[in-house]
Amino acid sequence: MEQNKRVALLIIVAALGYFVDIYDLIVFNVVKNESLQALGFSGEALKEKEILLFNLQMTGMLLGGIIWGILGDKKGRVSVLFGSIFLYSIANIVNAFVVNINQYAIMRFIAGIGLAGELGAGITLVAENMPKEKRGYGTMIIVTFGALGAVVAGLVGKSFGWQSTYIVGGCLGLGLLLMRAGAYESGMYQNLVQHGNIKRGNFFSLFQRWDLFLKYLACILIGLPIWYAIGVLVNLSNRFAEAHGMVEKVNIADSVMYAYLGLSLGDLLSGLLSQLLKSRKKVVFIYLGLSLILMLVFLYNSNVGVEYYKWMCFGLGFATGYWALFVTIASEQFGTNIRSTVTNTVPNFVRGAVVPITLSFAALSKSYGVIDAALWVGLVCLGLAFFATLYIKDSFSKDLNYFELD
Repeated sequence: MEQNKRVALLIIVAALGYFVDIYDLIVFNVVKNESLQALGFSGEALKEKEILLFNLQMTGMLLGGIIWGILGDKKGRVSVLFGSIFLYSIANIVNAFVVNINQYAIMRFIAGIGLAGELGAGITLVAENMPKEKRGYGTMIIVTFGALGAVVAGLVGKSFGWQSTYIVGGCLGLGLLLMRAGAYESGMYQNLVQHGNIKRGNFFSLFQRWDLFLKYLACILIGLPIWYAIGVLVNLSNRFAEAHGMVEKVNIADSVMYAYLGLSLGDLLSGLLSQLLKSRKKVVFIYLGLSLILMLVFLYNSNVGVEYYKWMCFGLGFATGYWALFVTIASEQFGTNIRSTVTNTVPNFVRGAVVPITLSFAALSKSYGVIDAALWVGLVCLGLAFFATLYIKDSFSKDLNYFELD
């Protein structure tokens, strides 16, 4: 009974941490126009700075994923969980008081580093502490609840100024640190520490063995359609509306909010379906098929309005709502001595992949227009995810108490 209570509290802490993580990840997209206008930018200069700040945040996440992942295997999952929350919370509070673009850029980079650690640490802790047949429920709760952080970010951003929106996110994170006593290290990691001869957190070992590298690459590719949908279809939904001849403007904050509402529901149902089917891969295939259908409808149905785009973004979010499964799959594919490194870097490499995805979309748009460009980029992302899912082994109820040896 005591063990169940500790696991439940751990899930709550991880879920709240991911809630704040997603809030702070999305908050820039919500307030970017208002904040940059306040710093004196407009027109093309504003668009350039938006891209600069976003790319710096994502670069920070790529770097942070590696740093936190290695630390999670070397120093423990709990230290990473709360260290990352502390860093991105402080960065977002300070972000509210920037007075020039250089300060803004530094804070988005630091926030990106901090944002890279919470999800991987939380998923790893829960996966290692729960019974193998039920751990899918734990990761499902974390991601389902966490995705709602984007909804709150949208609501706060629409109701308050950009500075207050950043401060709210930072204070939520610092408040969460008060729950630190509820998190405890996993038994699997404690067992690993006792084996002093086992190398921990060796990121480069993933590239030294062909089988590990292919498995690692496959885990990354499975998640590409999620950030294609968010980074292209949802974040640029106003451009698709214009391409369909809409005069009324689509509010990006609304698009993001509806997409993450759908993502939250999709993660809930994908987690339940995975437990029902006792399979991770079957559910991913179902969601990839649904994503393909909704992508085609979104791109080629020209009889549209503002409400249509809200609900299509909700549908796209739902269809890509296998984020919990995707991260769980990555965590379950590797041994305890490299698990944190993988679980932290895989989702952040997928998030970082939004940069080449959006650049590819922008390049193709010049020749084919936004509709067809989005189609080709989407088909590539979905195709890679399909073959990657085919490649990996289904990890439902897999025993995770083992090491990866050189």
